[in-house]
Amino acid sequence: MGRAGCCCRGAERLTSPSMVRRFRPLLLLIIALCCGAHIGQCQVATPQCRIQKCTTDFVSLTSHLNPAVDGFHTEFCKALRAYSACTQRTAKACRGNLVFHSAVLGISDLMSQRNCSRDGPTSPTHPEIPFEPCNYHSRTQHAYTQSHAHAHSHSHTHSHSHGHSRAGYLFCGLFGDPHLRTFKDSFQTCKVEGAWPLIDNDYLSVQVTNVPVVPGSSATATNKITIIFKPYEGCTDQRVYQAVTDNLPAAFDDGTVSSGDPMHNSAGADGASRKVRALWISERSPGHHVELHAGYIGVTVIVRQLGRYLTLAVRIPEELAQAYDATQDLQLCLNGCPTAERIDQAGHLPLPVSPPALGLQLQQLRRPSYSSQTQTSAHGSTQVFGVEGARERCREQLEVEDIYFHSCVFDLLTTGDANFTVAAYSAQKDMESLHPHRDSWRIYPRSFATSSLHFDSQNFKRLALLLPCFLSTVLM
Repeated sequence: MGRAGCCCRGAERLTSPSMVRRFRPLLLLIIALCCGAHIGQCQVATPQCRIQKCTTDFVSLTSHLNPAVDGFHTEFCKALRAYSACTQRTAKACRGNLVFHSAVLGISDLMSQRNCSRDGPTSPTHPEIPFEPCNYHSRTQHAYTQSHAHAHSHSHTHSHSHGHSRAGYLFCGLFGDPHLRTFKDSFQTCKVEGAWPLIDNDYLSVQVTNVPVVPGSSATATNKITIIFKPYEGCTDQRVYQAVTDNLPAAFDDGTVSSGDPMHNSAGADGASRKVRALWISERSPGHHVELHAGYIGVTVIVRQLGRYLTLAVRIPEELAQAYDATQDLQLCLNGCPTAERIDQAGHLPLPVSPPALGLQLQQLRRPSYSSQTQTSAHGSTQVFGVEGARERCREQLEVEDIYFHSCVFDLLTTGDANFTVAAYSAQKDMESLHPHRDSWRIYPRSFATSSLHFDSQNFKRLALLLPCFLSTVLM
């Protein structure tokens, strides 16, 4: 006999206490968003219940915020308080509305998680963003507003506006042996020895140089990064930033740390607003972590040195990433690595039996390749890892066994260098701070794609359809 109760197959697994605590804020806000878009069998807000307007305003207030920039916490809390105030104003009209109650619970949980106080300043419902030609967000917001107003004034002849849209962003990351995450969220492991362009368009060029890691292996790692911010009239002259192993400068090649007139407003960690330039460098950890912010083109770049090698993470507006000609088509972030340079097999990364340079020592130790133990080798900081030992070490930093975890295991088996564990962890955190789409964060190795429950875009759509059933079960 079937089990009575919730009709959603498999939903009982989602209602475990740990899953509820972990995902409740996200799930509640997702249902508010999906219902506003008429997805699934959700209860649609009535014209008197303005919860959809509250949610739309919240998204507008937070869509441009960057967690990697100082002041993110302050601005996000202000937006949450404005969202809460909006729900209170429409509470009477929204009584009994599922979307409304989901939003209220989601706001409360997010305030607790972000340590946001209930009392304090709120973001304006319709923020007046001054037009600043050297502020990419200001330019695109102004263009969108003008286009939107023009579309409304001609609504009798045009049903949609295609002239301007809100800015969309792309993410690209490179770390380890090296592992590449492209603009299309394709995850690849490549050889690409020597100098290769990651990005090359009309606004920005990023080139990396990779060198072999250990003898006998095709794996390489990055030891040099060159970034060229091309001139932008009225905002900045050309600036070049170059990092090499053991030299991660906090300045451009000409010794400057910023460029352009101080015109862009940015909230600091203390919540105070201050002027910053069109292009500037922020040193987060001397010799280990530098961030480059190009506000005039909406680009953020994070460069790190971990061990002997460098990692890179980039966030760039989609329209700028597409501004290139036929001579600039070789871009790893855009098109991925050439087939001949790929180490992975269409997304599947086969694990080496043992590090090539340490194979002789493995034989001398006479330990099976799947041993969970590690040994210090004659190579100083390197160790001999078996598969289980590598997995155990990577699990210390990476809780979820996604592609970053799998890459960590591959790197430890290939090189025996434990620094690659921290590199994978930092690359994942940089991705989470810069990647614009949370539902695309998790990527799993191909061999696990059919057996693991993960939150890719397809599973998110399925989850959205399960939400009404899930919430009714949780809230009963």
